[in-house]
Amino acid sequence: MGTVNKDNLNDKDIQLILGTLLRAGVIISMSIVLIGGIIYLVHNNGVIADYKVFKPELSKFASIASIFKGVLTFHGDAIVQFGVLMLIFTPIARIVFALFSFLIERDYLYVVIGLIILAIITISLNGGLAH
Repeated sequence: MGTVNKDNLNDKDIQLILGTLLRAGVIISMSIVLIGGIIYLVHNNGVIADYKVFKPELSKFASIASIFKGVLTFHGDAIVQFGVLMLIFTPIARIVFALFSFLIERDYLYVVIGLIILAIITISLNGGLAH
C-alpha cells in the first residue's frame, strides 16, 4: 500500500476501520475474559468466591501493574481483569485512531477536541483531580 493521503482514505474507509477496530476489541477482550474464567475455575476446583459482600481490601489485582504480574503468572482472576481492561481501552483506541484520521484530513478542530477527550479520560483513569 502506498502513502496515505486525503484522497486515498475517505470517510467510508475510516468508518469501516473504526467499526472493525471496535468489533475486534470486544471479541478479543471477551475471549480473554472467557479464558481467564476457565483458568480461574480450574485453579480453584470450580469453587467461586463469595461476592455477596464487596471487600476491596481483598483485591490482589488493584493496579494495572499487579494485573500484568498476575497475567504473567497465569492467575485466572488477573486474566479476567486484563480482559476487562482491554474492553475499557477499546474505545480509547478508537479515539486515538480517529485523532490520526483527523490529522490526515487536516481537521485540526476535531484533533483538539479528541485530545481534550483523551485528557479527560486519562485524568479520570488516574483517579481524577482530587486525590
